[in-house]
Amino acid sequence: MTRVVALVDDLIDQSRITAAAPDTVTTRSAGDVAGADVVVVDLGGHGDSITEVRDLAPGAFVVAFGRHDDADALKAARVAGADRVLARSKFFADVVGSLEPTDR
Repeated sequence: MTRVVALVDDLIDQSRITAAAPDTVTTRSAGDVAGADVVVVDLGGHGDSITEVRDLAPGAFVVAFGRHDDADALKAARVAGADRVLARSKFFADVVGSLEPTDR
């Protein structure tokens, strides 16, 4: 079974993710991602956590999402090692598809 951990502070966003992918564990602490197969990172609250996520879950598929108009945060997530970086609207349009590591 794939272990998905979402590093997301916003309770509404947490509920939207778990509604689409019920087995997802949500957390507000990057320290909780160890052992995850897939890690979702909300750049709005955890944009500086990608490197830590990579250290704690080196084999995880990392999906980051953020505001479409925050090009700097989206680019920084790519540079820091996120496997997939999406505007939040694209992420929430297809949460389950966004978690699939098809482009690894």
